[in-house]
Amino acid sequence: MALSEPPTVPAFRDGRNNFGHSAAGDFQRLSFRGSASEYFGIWIVNILLTIVTLGIYSAWAKVRRNRYFYGNTVLLGRGFEYHAKGGQILIGRLIVLAYLAFYNVMLTVMPLVGIVLGLLFFLFVPWLLARGLRFSARVTSYRNVRFDFAGRAGGAFVAFIVGPVLAALTLGLLAPLASRWSYRYIGNNLRYGGKTFATDPSVGAIYKTWLLSAAMILLGLLIIGVIFAINVTAMAPLIDDPDSISGELQASIGMLAVFIYVFMVAVFGTAALFYRAGVRNVAWSATTFDGKHRLMSDLSRVRYTWIAVSNFLITLVTLGLMRPWAAVRMATYVNEHTAIRFEGDVGEIFSAIQQEGSAVGAEFMDIEGFDFGF
Repeated sequence: MALSEPPTVPAFRDGRNNFGHSAAGDFQRLSFRGSASEYFGIWIVNILLTIVTLGIYSAWAKVRRNRYFYGNTVLLGRGFEYHAKGGQILIGRLIVLAYLAFYNVMLTVMPLVGIVLGLLFFLFVPWLLARGLRFSARVTSYRNVRFDFAGRAGGAFVAFIVGPVLAALTLGLLAPLASRWSYRYIGNNLRYGGKTFATDPSVGAIYKTWLLSAAMILLGLLIIGVIFAINVTAMAPLIDDPDSISGELQASIGMLAVFIYVFMVAVFGTAALFYRAGVRNVAWSATTFDGKHRLMSDLSRVRYTWIAVSNFLITLVTLGLMRPWAAVRMATYVNEHTAIRFEGDVGEIFSAIQQEGSAVGAEFMDIEGFDFGF
């Protein structure tokens, strides 16, 4: 077992007995009960109505899609629920779209004002991200109890602006630190029925899973470097006499450039998928709910990457028609490898949470539709 992988979760259980409860001390895995054929009907209607309405229906399409996937994500025999309305999401999108349109107009007519508006929007991004996470949490419920999110714009700035910038400036060397910041920000600010989540992934564990991805990228760059060097050496005699380069050779050079581009996209994409699965395992397995109930993720990085890559290729070859199958396939795999272990009687735990109630209820403003798909 790789050092970055968490311990294997005990044998699969759907976490239910005749009363819908679970024995304490066992990891209860989530499951996904949707089907590709069922989701295809929702997906194709969403696509057609979005096209007919010039994109306006996309807000309602997102609601239908999320209600299907949330409702079919099951823990202890009960599915999650998604309560957002299309109008809420549309209003949020229209506000952002109107601002961006105004910004582009001012950038053309009055460049200085446009630059100021662009800077203001950049400063508002952390606030929008925090509000988006809050909205996504508040429109999600389980057993009639809502989630909530208490993160502020300052934390979002560090997690989603500072972290990625540092990772980019250091050519990925600080990517594990950025991942830790983002997972800590989301996990430590998530609430369920007044109870808190806590996430504290180890930087060392994240770096262990990062090493494999970094090695893949370095190997890819090495291969490209060797191919490039061989071709430059072969074409060196022609550099002094460009007119001697034939059309066939020019076509070969073009094909080589395309190959290098596709190869590097494949290498970086595969490395990113390996890293994503590994970091998820580390972060989720370092998360607790209410200080005692432990979460777990045990994705196989190889299997996760294979599903993601093959889903992309099949969707591409079928011109998108297999997208519903791909989405259900990934949701099924990820849920089957996500678990939680409750300490104590599960029935009593959720009864206590339901009695306390959720302070958020449905008390979110209609304008809070800044959902960014976290």
